[in-house]
Amino acid sequence: MQYVTDDDGRLFDPGTRAALEEVGGGDVLPLLEAAAAVRSAAAAIEHLRSAGTGGRGLSAGGFDLLLRLRAGGDGGLPLGELAQALGVTPRNVTGLVDTLEREGLVRRVPDPADRRSVRAVATAEGLAWLDAFRAPTRAAMAAVFAGFDPAEASQLRDLCLRLVLGVRGVRER
Repeated sequence: MQYVTDDDGRLFDPGTRAALEEVGGGDVLPLLEAAAAVRSAAAAIEHLRSAGTGGRGLSAGGFDLLLRLRAGGDGGLPLGELAQALGVTPRNVTGLVDTLEREGLVRRVPDPADRRSVRAVATAEGLAWLDAFRAPTRAAMAAVFAGFDPAEASQLRDLCLRLVLGVRGVRER
């Protein structure tokens, strides 16, 4: 894919622009192009993340769940709380925990405060996997964002999270 710069010096994909002009164009073209660029960036980062999982095949959801469990401490987190934190359904979290449990990265434990609730806890192997993943991830992200200063990285984060909020608003209508 060959990117070029527009009159403002900003990158764009001529092929994507031409295709989007066919389906909508006009004053929404910049929005359609931005959405396409976000999808391309997310796919590229996901591909990089997936390649870095050391052949373990850990999904993005499984990786995020394991990170949340590490941050949650030794007692783990209730599955419902994990679903809410990850923005997914309880059923989805159950499937993620099932997969990570088969991999030996997570285990279920009863919730001492609520007999009806189950908590997920990262195992020693899960924590070790995260530790091993840390150095290559830091190196990859440093390379990916080498052309960004801290303010630009912060602005990108803000813009992406504002997109998430916009999508939530559309869903809630």
